[in-house]
Amino acid sequence: MKRAVPLTITALGGFVLIVAYFIPAAQGWGEIAAIWFDILAAVAFVLGGGNLLKIHLKKVSDRKGGWGYSGITLAAFLITLVVGLAKVGVNPNPHFPEVALSGGYREIGSPFWWLYEYAFKPLTATMFAMLAFYIASAAFRAFRAKNVEAILLLGTAFIILLGRTFAGVYLTAWLPDSLSGLKIENLTIHIMSVLNTAGNRAIMIGIALGIASTSLRVLLGIDRSYLGTGKQ
Repeated sequence: MKRAVPLTITALGGFVLIVAYFIPAAQGWGEIAAIWFDILAAVAFVLGGGNLLKIHLKKVSDRKGGWGYSGITLAAFLITLVVGLAKVGVNPNPHFPEVALSGGYREIGSPFWWLYEYAFKPLTATMFAMLAFYIASAAFRAFRAKNVEAILLLGTAFIILLGRTFAGVYLTAWLPDSLSGLKIENLTIHIMSVLNTAGNRAIMIGIALGIASTSLRVLLGIDRSYLGTGKQ
């Protein structure tokens, strides 16, 4: 019963959405399923918040390694939650000036907007700036010409990088018009518009087939890993 109910709900929801998409007469079923999805998503947000509090409060109380980060996470979560839910510092809506909390909590200058602009955005930018170093390190390892595939990758990356700079255009500017296709900038355009597009489409087709097969496994109850342990 503990597994049968979520399996049944998942299968019904999935097949209703599929039928509603392909059969116009059943389009209303899809709208009803979408409303229920929004309700369940709201409940899931509450459960997620409760789970976050539970995990990090336990780490802080047990003084486990890195408990200070858990304390910062809890403080940031609670401050953002209170500021957003209580609409702290929100100005009244001009159409309803007598109602104190009628304004939007995301208006420019509101505390919630300030948290987003001056706390969330800088932290996100910092994280991606650090990721750039990891990407550069991974690219350095991947571009080592150890085999044919690595040589092709290295050569292609070198052409693309050089073709995006003024130096690349200058180096091949002496080629006559009959050999214009060999100029760095034209090679870059050809690689990006033909080879890269073909590779992207192949990857997208593969992703779509993978999503379709995985979705069918979930709807038919073959893949039950989303229930937790994955055991029967």
